[in-house]
Amino acid sequence: MAKTQLNVRVDEDTAKAARERATARGMSVNRYIEELVRQDTGEVGHTFVEAAADFMKQYENVFAEEFGTLREGGTREGRR
Repeated sequence: MAKTQLNVRVDEDTAKAARERATARGMSVNRYIEELVRQDTGEVGHTFVEAAADFMKQYENVFAEEFGTLREGGTREGRR
């Protein structure tokens, strides 16, 4: 993906916080800001939800066997 340069002005405290957070995460400030924008736009959250849904679908039978299924009326049937 092509990169575009943005020039952003922030106060010194914000710049310091961004540098510290990026360093703590082992990434550049550019990457840190990019991740924040992605999170804010929901890309990361959407990817997580899709992965969780795929996981649940893949292991649906295992969960049903272990924890039971919800019957009408709110009671559970299964091993437990």
